[in-house]
Amino acid sequence: MTSRIENPFSMRFVLPEQRELYLQMKEDDKLVPMPSLDQDELDSFHYIIRDSAREDYAIAVSWWEPAKEERGSICTVWGVVKWIDQNRRRIKIVNDEESQWICMNQITNIKT
Repeated sequence: MTSRIENPFSMRFVLPEQRELYLQMKEDDKLVPMPSLDQDELDSFHYIIRDSAREDYAIAVSWWEPAKEERGSICTVWGVVKWIDQNRRRIKIVNDEESQWICMNQITNIKT
């Protein structure tokens, strides 16, 4: 059984402002700082990206999306790399439903 402190909605009356603030605090708890990667991981990511663009196979890319100050969330999309923009350091991932530009400096993980 949870206490009233852990679950304030177990109380009888909750103002909408209190509920909104509580939900916002819970969302803020999910935010993470930008993970740091070593050079070997970055080289591996670049190789997989080039290989996906060349061989036309799908990969799953995870990247850090900034939200508040130094914290953000990790987003994931799958698809084929269709374009590598070296000037702006970003890639274009295309799948059946959408296309997404992703900044290469914010990529945290790639799975084949």
